[in-house]
This record gives sequence, C-alpha cells and structure tokens, in this order.
Amino acid sequence: MKILEKIKNFFKEVPQEMKMVTWLSNKEIMEKMAIVVIVSLLLALYLGGLDFILSFLRNTFLLK
Repeated sequence: MKILEKIKNFFKEVPQEMKMVTWLSNKEIMEKMAIVVIVSLLLALYLGGLDFILSFLRNTFLLK
C-alpha cells in the first residue's frame, strides 16, 4: 500500500515542480541552437579535412 501512496504523491507533486522550472526564451533557444550548429559544422570540417589529409598521405606514401 505504501508504494501506491508514493506514486499518488509523485503525480500530485509534478505540477508544482513544473511551475518551478526556469524555461528558456525563444531568443535563448535560438542562440544555443546556433552555437550547436556552428560547433558541429566546424567539427565536421576539421574531421573531414583530417580524413582527407591522412588518406592523401596514406595513398601517397604507403600504397605506392
């Protein structure tokens, strides 16, 4: 019976806890999304360039 009381209490407290959450504004969401996209693109360019260079070196020196 104790577990049912805990479950009931949990669902009773959820709306109260959700009122205490600090939500981001649309501007903050867009700023953070732009940062994620830019960092992802830079990382992709870096890894792609590194792959290209290492593949070129492998093909030039090891596969002759």
